[in-house]
Amino acid sequence: MHIHIHNEPRGVDQPIMAEAWAAAGITGHHVTFGASAEDFLEHAATVEVLIAPPWEIKRMDLAAAPALKLVQSTSAGVDSLHPFDGIPAGVHLLNNRGAHAAKAGEYGLMAILMLINLIPVFVTDQKGERWARRTCGLARDHRLTIVGLGSLGGAIAAQAKRLGMTITGIRHSGGAHPDCDRTLPPSALDEVLPATNILVLACPLTAATENLLSSARIGRLPVGAGVINIGRGRLVDQDALFDALEAGRLGGAVLDVFRQEPIPAGDRAWRVPHLIITPHMSADNPATYNADTLAIFARNLAAYQAGETPPTLVDRAKGY
Repeated sequence: MHIHIHNEPRGVDQPIMAEAWAAAGITGHHVTFGASAEDFLEHAATVEVLIAPPWEIKRMDLAAAPALKLVQSTSAGVDSLHPFDGIPAGVHLLNNRGAHAAKAGEYGLMAILMLINLIPVFVTDQKGERWARRTCGLARDHRLTIVGLGSLGGAIAAQAKRLGMTITGIRHSGGAHPDCDRTLPPSALDEVLPATNILVLACPLTAATENLLSSARIGRLPVGAGVINIGRGRLVDQDALFDALEAGRLGGAVLDVFRQEPIPAGDRAWRVPHLIITPHMSADNPATYNADTLAIFARNLAAYQAGETPPTLVDRAKGY
């Protein structure tokens, strides 16, 4: 098959080059590389498989590739491709879910422990040159709710279980998860929030999850609760969350994603108290990311060639 690998031209992410491809051990195919629309169009007539970041896929004219069969996103989130009208009918869209789990689990553990130990509050005190001694309890005495139990949320649940936390998982199916004390469907979220000490958002962004954490739902969290978001910025009513932090109603937040990225200079986010900001890096391990992505692609390709459903096939109706 002709496989074309399209890398991010701005160099934000590590490119997948010939050395990484060779290390993946995927043989017997014609492979080309590019980083511009012109590079893709040069090869488009015979390309059968495209591997690229979703924001680059969005910019490409896939109709120029009549032989295209598979599009492998190098990201798990494909919300930037909604409503998928740029992906020709009959072409399988695949993501790389699973590549982020280990790193996301450790980041989630860090964020949980930061909130329990009041680190966002102490960082704000430090900026204001205030010495205000506060004490806090143990993780095992806290109730954690995780919205989304895919590879990200599931990895965080596994880490939190080691701390002895009481864990509620919110997932589309409502089915059991080995690291949660209970799992519930999204319709139960409002009932769960008043007993939630720490809320983790790790779900995909879809029409159903946009503004999931609304002003009303922020109001249902108990005073002093913490929020962690490693999903997408648009899962949250950001201004309402900032209002709650400024009013001291919430104890803190650790946010890796925002409604606008990068956050502009002078934006309100930089001044909100009790907020820890990380620049959309919570789930990426540069030492293994490309290798893991190519391993996932290899499994997808093998399944496709065997006439089976690729393991990370995106359900366009669900949006992930």
